[in-house]
Amino acid sequence: MSSTAKQPSVSSASDQAPTNPNRYRWSVVFMLWFVCLFNYADRQAVFSVFPKLQHDLHFTKAQLGLIGSAFMWVYAFGAPFAGYISDRIRRKDLILGGCIFWSSITVTTGWCAKMWQFVMVRALEGFGETFYFPASMSLMSDYHGKATRSRALALHQSSVYIGTIAGSWIGALIAEKYNWRYGFYLFGTLGMVLALVLYRTLKEPQRGASDLEDDAEHAAHGAHATIAPTRHSRGSFTFLKDPAVLLLMAAFLLANMVATVFLTWTPTYLVEKFHFKLSAAGLSASAFIQVASAIAVPIAGYAADRLVRRMRSGRIAVQAAGLLCGASFVALVGSTTEVKSLVIAMTAFGFCKGFYDSGIFASLFDSVQPEQRGAAAGLMNTVGWGGGAVGPVVVGWLAVHGKYGSEMANMSHAITFGGLIYVAGAALLIAAAVVASNQAKRAAALLSA
Repeated sequence: MSSTAKQPSVSSASDQAPTNPNRYRWSVVFMLWFVCLFNYADRQAVFSVFPKLQHDLHFTKAQLGLIGSAFMWVYAFGAPFAGYISDRIRRKDLILGGCIFWSSITVTTGWCAKMWQFVMVRALEGFGETFYFPASMSLMSDYHGKATRSRALALHQSSVYIGTIAGSWIGALIAEKYNWRYGFYLFGTLGMVLALVLYRTLKEPQRGASDLEDDAEHAAHGAHATIAPTRHSRGSFTFLKDPAVLLLMAAFLLANMVATVFLTWTPTYLVEKFHFKLSAAGLSASAFIQVASAIAVPIAGYAADRLVRRMRSGRIAVQAAGLLCGASFVALVGSTTEVKSLVIAMTAFGFCKGFYDSGIFASLFDSVQPEQRGAAAGLMNTVGWGGGAVGPVVVGWLAVHGKYGSEMANMSHAITFGGLIYVAGAALLIAAAVVASNQAKRAAALLSA
């Protein structure tokens, strides 16, 4: 991108500028960290009480899988609309208004007693939460340019893991000691309070602000931005002309298919195969994987920010390494019969997963212009969560109808197969890295001609 690049359009007026922009841009990450924590705690809490729903309400595993996937399908297929909207109206309102909406739906989950009610509230929660990531990723990318974007988005990503732990463990603990419904009342109420507080402190930035700063810095040094996003003509979803974008989305589909299986079925897997208590399963199912991921993402974000200075596909390379290294540990989680090896495998898988997760949107935004990043993030979620939602349903069905003699044996084999899915995802990322590198070489050749 040269210094003469056209300024991205601004669809809504920015809030009053902060007095200390450098400090405030990290405050934005901190504020959204807490919103994202509740985003994931609210969606995860129901999975930790699946054994209670199976016992109290007599739901089958296939029905539980449908409850899990109802959220994901609506979340996924509403994401392009959410992304399109987030590129056109104030993102702050989508983030905080969405938090109030999905938190209120979380409260109503505690009122449910029938299968159709669970499916309905989970679908509505998916609709509310689908606005968060397109809007928040786009907003943070306008505060953080190429020098800090991977670190900012990776730090924000750590809230996904802490929220997953909170939803799984606290939801299970409350269910075991009191009533499974109370956890939903707690998370929903706290989420609404948080959103109301942040309406006074979260400010809307100018769209494309960080990219304009990057352009100005390169111009001051007499250099071109050789790692700038690939630019497309104006219009909706023109980023789909870039094959690197398509490969990144396909890789996200495969990686998220494995992730959704772990999010949905690990508590039940630990209770039934390894005989964990419900609260211990709720904590262990999330803590080993998610804490390891939370530790890994800042490391991976820092590495990606450093590597991308030397090679256009640096962020993608970090992601590919995560999937390749994680594949064997995914397979071990499904195949082991010992608690010690299970814990080691889940922890190692979580660490590798953090390397992939750190660049999901940062890698994508290297190929998408600022005014389309909401739409790109929304479509990314559609592909990843729409395809990923198949995983819990398939595993639930295979647990009942598989050929290995028992539900747990069937589920174990299904989880083991996830290792091969990770390898396929890594192959797609390697292809995306090659495409992105070739694009950078062609751009450099044109600039030097």
